[in-house]
Amino acid sequence: MKLPRYGGHILRSTKQYQLSKCGQHNNRFLCTGANRVGAMDPEELRHFRRLADKWWNYNGVFKPLHSMNLLRVPFVRDALLPYSASSSDSRPLEGLDVLDVGCGGGLLSEPLARLGANVTGIDLVAENISAAAAHASRDPSLMERLTYQHCSVNDLLADKTGHYDAVVMSEVVEHITNKEEIIQPCCTLLKESGSIFITTINKTTMSQLLAVYAVENLLSIVPKGTHDWDKFIEPEEMKNILKLNNCHTYLIHGMQFNPLTNQWSWSSDTSMNYALHAVKE
Repeated sequence: MKLPRYGGHILRSTKQYQLSKCGQHNNRFLCTGANRVGAMDPEELRHFRRLADKWWNYNGVFKPLHSMNLLRVPFVRDALLPYSASSSDSRPLEGLDVLDVGCGGGLLSEPLARLGANVTGIDLVAENISAAAAHASRDPSLMERLTYQHCSVNDLLADKTGHYDAVVMSEVVEHITNKEEIIQPCCTLLKESGSIFITTINKTTMSQLLAVYAVENLLSIVPKGTHDWDKFIEPEEMKNILKLNNCHTYLIHGMQFNPLTNQWSWSSDTSMNYALHAVKE
């Protein structure tokens, strides 16, 4: 098994992840799922349904997620480089199949597809998938590498078990009550030696004060009700769940957010946000 490596490439500009404003909606990007049974509570689904038209407002409620791409895109890219046979500098992930679980409006799916990966974005909120597909249709270069589906991970098990080189769950598991219910099928969908990437919020007193109370009530960076502290998860618990599903955790990075500058940075402190990379054994 090749060990993952990090660094080695610099994300040059956020411009490469911004789409042109021309073009029309193309149903090539949009597929409906089968059962659409998932692990999110009904209230969580209603909350994100109300926000579905705001995903691509760079200065709106999802502004922190847009800026997070400067960390999470290189994080995924650099870990997958050893598994890619691509010799292209512009498309280093060409030939790799990536599943973006809980893709929302496609904020992470699009840049990964631009790096050459064959990306499938799935979400339980139909309005999110419609927003993602409409935005992707503005860039014809994404046509062959990006697909969105309104479905759950369980809907993919019949046809895609052991199919994906990587599964990404970014800012998703903190909205799920039963983590095993989503992590188990995600690990099943991975190939042997496939990677799973998770970014989420630690369950600490600090995260309760900052990620919930301050961010939602004092600073109004995200709408009230976006986060439920009881659903946050500590890194060790996450590692244990992954281990039970035959995935070994190689790396955990702390992530810090500066709300004044809207910038994220890596940190050794995992008491707030963290990013995890595990590999299926």
